[in-house]
Amino acid sequence: MLSTPPKIRTLQRKLYTKAKQEPAYRFYALYDKVCRQDILSHAYARVRANGGAPGVDGLIFEAVERGEGVAAFVQGIQFPRMPPGRRRMPWCEEHRKAVCGKTARTV
Repeated sequence: MLSTPPKIRTLQRKLYTKAKQEPAYRFYALYDKVCRQDILSHAYARVRANGGAPGVDGLIFEAVERGEGVAAFVQGIQFPRMPPGRRRMPWCEEHRKAVCGKTARTV
């Protein structure tokens, strides 16, 4: 059995503690934490050691290792990013311009 590296274990502990302390808290920004290369590499190694089945794409471990290699495969994993939301703010209707959510306070 593979042991979890200390950096990943620390992240797991922090997320667990936060979830237990504040049950109503919503983790909206986990993308940057899940897509770290060390986490993806460790996840691949654990699934490989566990004898995981092919996913929905039908890709098996031998095909990944024979083809592009594990490092390139893990590095190529990308989750779709959502574009920043653009909407019209009621208080700036007179200016007739869309304001991005991040810059709404600076307008």
